[in-house]
Amino acid sequence: MPPAKGYSQVVVVPPGAALVYVSGQIGMRPDGTLEPGGFAAQVTRAFTNLAAALEAAGSNLAHIVKLTHYLTDVDAQLAEVRSIRDRFLDPTAPPASTAVEVSRLVIEGVLYEVDAVAFVLPGAPGGAG
Repeated sequence: MPPAKGYSQVVVVPPGAALVYVSGQIGMRPDGTLEPGGFAAQVTRAFTNLAAALEAAGSNLAHIVKLTHYLTDVDAQLAEVRSIRDRFLDPTAPPASTAVEVSRLVIEGVLYEVDAVAFVLPGAPGGAG
């Protein structure tokens, strides 16, 4: 396989762990309004929401094995997404990732969406076992 830039080609889930699938997270605040401040603010909020979803499932951002990024302009936006992602995840061990360019997202004004697959270790609160 060719060298990966900013993602891992393969990630293995630890034995005994359960998988957690997190639906697409967008830059929406808990009050149901979009995060103001543009693209970077929405990406940051989407990762904050992702962290909250994983915590509720007994997992965390360090246990993400796969991300899918949905962007309206991959060429213009991917570097910024990676930069923000690296504030939330360990850039030396990034998850497997896919970036998809789309014509628009679910709600007018949404600029970014991310979904994830993570794992929960046995015995974790809310987790497997």
